[in-house]
Amino acid sequence: MSGTSAALTPPADAVAPVRHPDAPAPGELLGAHYEHCFGCGGGQPHGLHLMARAGEGVSVTAEFTVQPAHQGAPGLAHGGVLATALDETLGSLNWLLRTIAVTGRLETDFVRPVPVDTVLYLDARITAVHGRKIYSTATGRIGGPEGPVAVRADALFIEVKVDHFIDNGRPAEIQAAMSDPDQVRRARAFEVNP
Repeated sequence: MSGTSAALTPPADAVAPVRHPDAPAPGELLGAHYEHCFGCGGGQPHGLHLMARAGEGVSVTAEFTVQPAHQGAPGLAHGGVLATALDETLGSLNWLLRTIAVTGRLETDFVRPVPVDTVLYLDARITAVHGRKIYSTATGRIGGPEGPVAVRADALFIEVKVDHFIDNGRPAEIQAAMSDPDQVRRARAFEVNP
């Protein structure tokens, strides 16, 4: 990425990321962490419905189709929606570390327009870990997984405790998520969020 800020450059003593032994297997569909998430949840009619899969090492791939509700300029994806797709994909990486983390910084380059009805193919990986800081990078391509780059981003995620969500989220949604009888869904609701 051109012009990446110093805040997104891992320090010299950062370590290589290590995939958690209980992380989803390569090729496994990650699914939504929360049904009402705008990025990956099925409960948002105009959401991205982003579908992410675990990759090799500490990488994920994802894709989503730009819908008419996602446009900014006539017939083109809104830049904020594209940034959201990158953020959601980068956030999915934390499932491979089995870490609860939030976006601390996201820098995005918009390289070419993405038309409505286009599938955006995303590829992301963690580059380094330093204490609670997780450094990652992603690209979004059009025309196929090897097509031209349309967007790219570098990000810094910060590991947090579940209290981050409980203390800051709206009580009704927090209570509903915590009351879910499905233990896996209950835990995943708090895995990846800003």
